Amino acid sequence: MPGSIRASGWADMARTIETVAEELRAPSPAAILRKRVFGHYGLVFGIAVLAVIVLIALLAPLLAGHDPYAQDLVARMKPPFWMAGSDPEHLLGTDHLGRDYLARLLYGARISLSIGLFAALISGLIGTAMGVAAGYFGGRVDLVVTFLINVRLAMPVVLVALAVVAILGGSLQVVVCVLGLLLWDRFAVVMRSSVLQVRDLEYVNAAKAIGCSTRRIILLEIMPNVVNNLIVVVTLEMAHAILLEAALSFLGLGVQPPTPSWGLMISEGKQMMLFEPWLIAIPGVALFVLVLAINLLGDGLRDVTAPENRG
Repeated sequence: MPGSIRASGWADMARTIETVAEELRAPSPAAILRKRVFGHYGLVFGIAVLAVIVLIALLAPLLAGHDPYAQDLVARMKPPFWMAGSDPEHLLGTDHLGRDYLARLLYGARISLSIGLFAALISGLIGTAMGVAAGYFGGRVDLVVTFLINVRLAMPVVLVALAVVAILGGSLQVVVCVLGLLLWDRFAVVMRSSVLQVRDLEYVNAAKAIGCSTRRIILLEIMPNVVNNLIVVVTLEMAHAILLEAALSFLGLGVQPPTPSWGLMISEGKQMMLFEPWLIAIPGVALFVLVLAINLLGDGLRDVTAPENRG
């Protein structure tokens, strides 16, 4: 009998040692996160492309080699390097005023990124505050926020933006403010539904039971569990704002000449579209790549930060 007890004790100890060894061999949370990030090819591609575009925008004065505002009518309408008659001084050619197209493209990245970032920031602050308040407090607050969302959804963004910009005048600051004040509805809808799903869960009720303040509950208990949805909306609205700015500039009511803007470059080249298609193809491809990278980044971050994928 004592021998069997000693054998059982040794077996339990062996199992304990084996369990501890397995836990030590298990990868750390940081290693798991790195594996998930680098295993998501869309996220990696989006990060890489967006990082390159941001770097190009920051280093535009060093990379351009020309002043994006300098005009040279003698060198106007030079084709890009892959076409006959190109000029080595202007790799992507020149526009109808002789301005270097590569320089305007690089400086235009600054305009697009700035508008997308600040418009998403303004609309995100407004919509997130409204959505969280509606989802957490409910009742009359929810009714008021829902009414405001319905009013906003009844207003066509492009038409309202065109009217406001036409009245106030087109400029970078006006475009950012108008887009920021018009794109908050998706933030409000998504955050309201996300908060409604988690406000009655056990950890939120436990925080209420121990006397945590409303601000603490919202910031430390609710927001970390809905931030993945917020990330997706931020990236979507950033891409949406970039496209809307390009559309406004294309119609002549966005960023005004001679400021380099990809939408304005497309607008200026539309008259020569049948004869010199590269004038709109180059900024059009740049817009496509930037929006694609932002969307892939948001989709990948959502997959990586989703609560069900944190194990």
